[in-house]
Amino acid sequence: MSREKHRRKNPIAMLLSVVGTILLIVVVAACVPLTVPKAMGYHLYTVISGSMEPEIPIGSLVYIKYVEPKEIVEGDVIAFYGSDADGSIITHRVVSNSTAMGEFITKGDANEENDMNPVMYNQYMGKMVRSIPKIGGIVQTIMGGSGKVAVGCVIGLAVVLEIIATLLNRRLEDDEE
Repeated sequence: MSREKHRRKNPIAMLLSVVGTILLIVVVAACVPLTVPKAMGYHLYTVISGSMEPEIPIGSLVYIKYVEPKEIVEGDVIAFYGSDADGSIITHRVVSNSTAMGEFITKGDANEENDMNPVMYNQYMGKMVRSIPKIGGIVQTIMGGSGKVAVGCVIGLAVVLEIIATLLNRRLEDDEE
């Protein structure tokens, strides 16, 4: 078989291969900002209340990194477990840090008053280092059960498109022989 014949490809196969590759690139691009920070010790959460608006709007994705509680200063935003039984995670600004008492006084930016209960060091999860507005809802969808199924389907579709492209190119080569 000549070199020229080997290079010829079915245009439909090329299109399918390009679409499959683009789908895989989109999946990787969506997953990297979620997996790499976790590998570096960050925890990602979606903001579901307006207590920190406008600084951190509802639907924001927040990156939380553990920092020793004694290093937290007034004005830092921290994440902590709420004192209620449902184990909610709250992200509020530190008003004061009492290392002697092992507790923070916190307040949501949109709230008039400080939080009713101090945050004990054992409730503390970490300091917010980054907030990305509007991305949290997308992340929550992707990380949920249906989102994982959808990502798996996109990967499967990309693989099927690549297989079909390969078969079409082989068929073209066989027809040329």
